[in-house]
Amino acid sequence: MSVVPSTHVELLTRPLFGHLGTLRADGAPQVNPVWFEWDGERLWFTTTTDRYKYRNIAGDPRVSLSVDDPDRPYRYLEVRGVVDTVRRDPSALGYLRLAARYGLDVDRPVGGVDANRVLLGLVPRHATCQ
Repeated sequence: MSVVPSTHVELLTRPLFGHLGTLRADGAPQVNPVWFEWDGERLWFTTTTDRYKYRNIAGDPRVSLSVDDPDRPYRYLEVRGVVDTVRRDPSALGYLRLAARYGLDVDRPVGGVDANRVLLGLVPRHATCQ
C-alpha cells in the first residue's frame, strides 16, 4: 500500500515539476527540478550516469521529492524514500515518454541518445502534505 495520501495523488499524476533532493558525497543537499512519472508504486525519473544527481543517488539512495500545486500555492506533497531500481535506458524510451507527458514533441533527448541514460525508480517510504 502506498504512503501517498489519496488526497494528493493527483499531484503525482499531473505533469508538474518535482524538486528532487539528493545528498552529495560531502553530505550537503542538492535539489534539482525533475520530470517524473508515478506508476502507483514508484516515482520514475530519467538521467545519465555522468550527472551529479545519479552519482549522489549511487552513493546514498535516500531521496526526497516535493511537488507544489500551482493552483493552490500552499498545497504540496513531499515524499521521502529510496531509489531501489536503476534501469538502463540507452534508447531513451523513458526520456521520450516523460517528454510527451510534459507536452514536448521530440524524437530524441537534448544531446542525442546516450548509452549512459538510466531510469531511476523511487519507492516512497514517507509522505507529508498540506
